[in-house]
Amino acid sequence: MRALLVLAACLGLAASPLAPARAEPLSRDRLGALVIPPFLLGEQINDQGVWSLENAGGLPAGYAFETEPLAPLPGFAGAPINALVMLDLEGNFLDVQLIAHNEPIFVSGLGEAAFEAFFTQYRGRNIASSLVVGTPYGAAEEGGALVYLDGVTKATASVRIAHESILAATLQIARDKMRGLATGPPAHPDPTVDEPLTWDDLVAQGLATRFTVRNAEVDARFAGTLWEDDDPVARAEPDAPYLDLWIVDIGPRSIARAVLDRDGVAELQSFLAISDFDEPLLLIETGRHGLVGPDFVRNTAPDWLSAEQFGLPVALRDSDLLIGLNPDLPAGLHDGTAMILRTDRRLGFDPTEPWTLHVQANRAHGSFRPEIGSVTLSTTQSTDPRFFTRPEAPAPVAPWREALRDRRTDLILLSAGLAALITLLALRQSALAGHRHLTPIRLGLLAAMTVFVGWWGQGQLSIVTVIGVIRAAYEGGSFAFLLYDPFSLLIWGAAIAGFVIWGRALYCGWLCPFGALQEFAHHIGRALRLPQIELDRDWDKRLKSLKYIVLAGLIALIFTAPQHLDTAAEVEPFKTAITTYFLREWYYVAYAAGLLLLSAVLFKGFCRYLCPLGAVMAIGGLVRGRDWIARRADCGSPCQLCAVRCKYGAIRRTGAVQYDECFGCLDCVAIHDDPGQCVPLVLAARQQTGRAAV
Repeated sequence: MRALLVLAACLGLAASPLAPARAEPLSRDRLGALVIPPFLLGEQINDQGVWSLENAGGLPAGYAFETEPLAPLPGFAGAPINALVMLDLEGNFLDVQLIAHNEPIFVSGLGEAAFEAFFTQYRGRNIASSLVVGTPYGAAEEGGALVYLDGVTKATASVRIAHESILAATLQIARDKMRGLATGPPAHPDPTVDEPLTWDDLVAQGLATRFTVRNAEVDARFAGTLWEDDDPVARAEPDAPYLDLWIVDIGPRSIARAVLDRDGVAELQSFLAISDFDEPLLLIETGRHGLVGPDFVRNTAPDWLSAEQFGLPVALRDSDLLIGLNPDLPAGLHDGTAMILRTDRRLGFDPTEPWTLHVQANRAHGSFRPEIGSVTLSTTQSTDPRFFTRPEAPAPVAPWREALRDRRTDLILLSAGLAALITLLALRQSALAGHRHLTPIRLGLLAAMTVFVGWWGQGQLSIVTVIGVIRAAYEGGSFAFLLYDPFSLLIWGAAIAGFVIWGRALYCGWLCPFGALQEFAHHIGRALRLPQIELDRDWDKRLKSLKYIVLAGLIALIFTAPQHLDTAAEVEPFKTAITTYFLREWYYVAYAAGLLLLSAVLFKGFCRYLCPLGAVMAIGGLVRGRDWIARRADCGSPCQLCAVRCKYGAIRRTGAVQYDECFGCLDCVAIHDDPGQCVPLVLAARQQTGRAAV
């Protein structure tokens, strides 16, 4: 009844109409203090924590945003992980910083440093890359399209949640604010396409485009300005070409052969073999404007030329290649100025989509320290997609699938072990209980639980997971965080399935690593002949109520003071003893060690009286489908042997088993089946012997 009341209270709180408020985005001052130099925080773009970034000159440089407002994926404590992401206009991560989180493993376990170090791995990465989190259990292959980020041992699930939050938020910004950014593998020339093309074919098919601007048009652009009279040539020859520019994308080999001579094609292919992400653009200018200013330096960005695509700048740079034009080109082209520019497809440039080339036309007014005026001449073009191929992006693997892959060996071993244990307890319970080596067998199984499930597999179940589930239900969040740790989820599945057959006994008695440590402490205490504390039934009953009070208190904090949940959850020593191998602050270690010392004199005192997870498991005992411990009419009256021997105090004076407190040690099963110990069997044997003697 007590457990039912606690469960009802939990469900009542979870059904409360009150909705928790989400964390507000950081203020401008707080966010600005986190932005790394030489960048500055610009204007706020929306109320979801998205801001523009500016460089030292005040020009747009990217975006800064928080992940929680954009992608509030719940962590293991039920609260999202909030990070600051700084992204430049080309989709490169400038910086990623941890702002706030409630992940129990980092709050007071491994420490913040390990979590913060994980975020530094994003710097310099591009979101067009397929970023995945590797784990200590993974089999990540070198090379390939995936870029692996190192996880954090013992905290892989929390790190994966953080990674998914960062990617989800960043891709929102890329779609909404950076439409030109490629979020998958870029298109590149298809080497299988080989067409015999001529210059006339290029012109007819729009593969070579011409941009012509007459002097009169440029004069009109400067009309009414200080520079309108500063180009006498334009006034004298208004119909003559000021700019006569041909633009050809020579990335596809078929097009390159049509415009370059044999040596030029060979040099270009050698260049592209090294810079295979560069798209080469050939410009031929036959007008009077030219392509670059007098101060231009080879292999740098051209001073008079710029480009954009989808409203975002496209970086252009001189390829510094010697250009030999195909001798079959029209004679006028050979008399012009030619240059091959390159732009990086990884930064979002797509040659198959329209892009705009801007040409700056300058005029100078005055002879001493002249004032410079300029106008921009623009043209848009694209290249036929038939010359390009776009490799399919690696299909993103769902986090739970990635986690399954990384831990498949552990999961196979755990599944086999659980199947063997459950089969043994379900089908050979009496044989196991009556085995003369039951204690060594049991301690061996508990040792396996401690080492493999606990210290190696990090499968110690915790009340933190229960709190996270309640919090997600209360806030209308997702339960997907459970899938990030399939090892623990498998143990949860076994424990919950065991409720139907054994109540809490399967997990608390056989699968809990810290429970196993307490049992080892008890045996060590007995071996050292330490005095044992035996509580009377009344005190035992009172103290057992404590775990329900602790559980109710933790659940109440979800709705009243969630910021204190991480501290309150330290009532469990599991993180100290199992997750961090006792490598924590001294007071946590002292608490966990103290509980184990207590178990040396008071049998499994923490499990019986204080464990909030045990209180949850005790509720599971109420859904048990059968009484799996056999009883006789004489149990309790006159026989009290099982009740006296039960170290858990789970057998009432009536002889009935209190399954919500039974840990499945099988001692009472051994007594029940042993004709030399079970009092009713002993008495029945004596009566039979007496009748036989008569």
